[in-house]
Amino acid sequence: MPKDNKKWPSRRIFLAAPALAALPVQAQSWPVKPLRIIVPYPAGQTADILGRLIAEQLTRALGQQVIVENKPGAGGTIGVDVAAKAAPDGYTLVVVTLSTHVMAPAVYPRLPYDPVKDFAFIANVGQTPQTLISNPKSGIGSVKDLIEKAKAGELNYGSSGNGSAAHLAVALMCAAAGIRMTHVPFKGNAEAQMALLSGDIQLMSDAIPAIVGPIRAGRISAIGICDSRRSPFLPDVPTIAEQGYPSVIAVGSIGIGAPANTPEAVLERLAAEMKRVLSEPSVTEKLQSLYFVPAGESREQYSAFIANEIVRWRRIVQEAGVKVD
Repeated sequence: MPKDNKKWPSRRIFLAAPALAALPVQAQSWPVKPLRIIVPYPAGQTADILGRLIAEQLTRALGQQVIVENKPGAGGTIGVDVAAKAAPDGYTLVVVTLSTHVMAPAVYPRLPYDPVKDFAFIANVGQTPQTLISNPKSGIGSVKDLIEKAKAGELNYGSSGNGSAAHLAVALMCAAAGIRMTHVPFKGNAEAQMALLSGDIQLMSDAIPAIVGPIRAGRISAIGICDSRRSPFLPDVPTIAEQGYPSVIAVGSIGIGAPANTPEAVLERLAAEMKRVLSEPSVTEKLQSLYFVPAGESREQYSAFIANEIVRWRRIVQEAGVKVD
């Protein structure tokens, strides 16, 4: 965990604890049975780590067990579709990522769910940039190395699926540098990382929480951070922008949502509890120990953020000519 909190990006927002007593009676009497949080990725992946932290905190806050259900596949869109079609009764939540609600919609015009109309956004919990990584034996340790290797011969890169943040981060790098690589989709980034370690692929992108350990252990090499500033967790790793490609920005956001038409009183209660949870020093410290940049926007701010990112990524995908393999 970084010792100098002054290095934290300015996008972090901390909010004061809410007055729950002012909430409607409907929200105060809810919940009366266990809840579930659908995590649309395999266990152990970044979204799963954060989903389990939130499930633990909400269990304490709500007085009911909050159970994590992993439903991976298709870059997270399978689990999100399950959540979109769940009963809007306040007992189903879903981990929301930019891959499932922003990037996949930019690539797939006919998703089985609408990323905005089918969901109510509750809280943005944490942010983390994508990082390009390679197998140390590949000889790719920088953006310059990557471009030289790609132009000299065919390279393979993996991701958690078409349209995922991991996919588009590398695709944007290719478009910016004018290089080509072959995309190999996996069910999750953990599988892709295993392929990277075995040498079946030479490159991939992932969020910092899932790769900081292997990077520090020397099992994988960090090529660059896909953000406008360096990460406080990997301060020695330069950004892609520093290496000449400022347009390669892919900062992931992970939050909590619910099916559309979930009762407003329940959404307000959840938002209030999340705001209180995210203001607790122990949770902030836990998020930092998991290599997340804490967030805590209001429901309105979070919804606006998702809407703006959808517009931005659709433009990026179109301008870069990114297409699903």
